[in-house]
Amino acid sequence: MACGAQAADVATVKTEAAPVEAPFFLFADTQVGYRYQFPTVSPGVQIQRGDGSFVSREAPKQILNISHADAWAYGTNFFSLDILKSGSQFPAGTTNPPGTIGNPFFQDYGNTEAYGLYRGTLSLNALTNTKAFAIPGLVKDVSLAFGFDANSQNDAFGSKKRDVVGGLNFAFDVPAGFLNLSVHAYKEWNRNGFNVQPDRDQSFDVVPEFELVYNFPLTFTGLPLSVTGFNNIVLPKGRGVQNVADFAFNPKRGLEFLSRTNLVLDLGKLVYDQPNKVDVFIGFQYWLNKFGNVETATFKGTEEKSFLAGFAFHVF
Repeated sequence: MACGAQAADVATVKTEAAPVEAPFFLFADTQVGYRYQFPTVSPGVQIQRGDGSFVSREAPKQILNISHADAWAYGTNFFSLDILKSGSQFPAGTTNPPGTIGNPFFQDYGNTEAYGLYRGTLSLNALTNTKAFAIPGLVKDVSLAFGFDANSQNDAFGSKKRDVVGGLNFAFDVPAGFLNLSVHAYKEWNRNGFNVQPDRDQSFDVVPEFELVYNFPLTFTGLPLSVTGFNNIVLPKGRGVQNVADFAFNPKRGLEFLSRTNLVLDLGKLVYDQPNKVDVFIGFQYWLNKFGNVETATFKGTEEKSFLAGFAFHVF
C-alpha cells in the first residue's frame, strides 16, 4: 500500500508539473453550404424588346460553398470557395477569335463558375505585445490585412479574375458579435472574351478597396438568430487595357458596390440544443456596377438585386 501511495504521489506531481500546451487555433470553423439565388444578372447578357430597348436577362444560380475561418495567437484566416451553376439563360460557351469555327459557340445549358478568396490578418497588438493599437470603446485591434481572389468561368466573357489586396483591418469594439473594416490597396487582372483583339487580358489600375464584415446576434428575439453580411466597395479601376483599339470593348469602370445580408437561424441549437452544427438562412444581395461595368442604354446586366436562401453544415 505504501508503494502504491508513493507511486500515486509521484504521478500527481508529474501531472501537475507537466506543461499544458495551448491549442494552436483559438477558434476554427469549417462549413459546407448550399444557397439558391434569384434573380441574378450578368454584364452584357440582355434581351432586346420590340421597341428596340434592352433589358437585363435574368437567371437563377445554385451555389455550393466551402469555407473555413480560424483565429490564432497572431491573427486570423478566412477562405471561401463558391461553385456557381447558372440557369440555361446564361449559357456556357465561348467567343472565339474572328475567322475561327464556332464564333460564337454556345451550349444549351448554364455556365459554371468557381470563385475563391482568402483573407488574412496579423494583429498589431499581438505582434507588439501591447495594447497600443486599441481605443477602448471604439477599436479593439488594428491588424495588417492581406489576401487574394481568383475565379474562372466558362461563359462568353470567359473571366479569369485574379486580384491581390493589402492594407489595414480595424476590429471595432462592439458589445456582441463583431464588426470589422478593411481598407486595402486593390490590384486586379482579368480577361475579356468580348474583345476582338487576340490579346484579351486586362490589367487594371491599383485603387482603394473597402470591406465591411459583420455578425450580430439577435438575442432580443429569444431565438438563436443572427444577422451576418458584408459590404465591398472598389473604386473605379480604369479600362484594364493600354491599346486604344480595345477601348470600345473595355470602357472605363465605375465604382463597384456589393452588399449581402443574411438572417441566420442556428437550427441545431433550436431543435437539438447543439449550437454551431446546422444553420439555415435567407438573405438579400445588391450589386451595383457588377465587376465595375457601368450600365448604358445598350449595355445591361450590371445591377443585381437578388434574394437567396440556403443552409450550412459546420463540419469541423
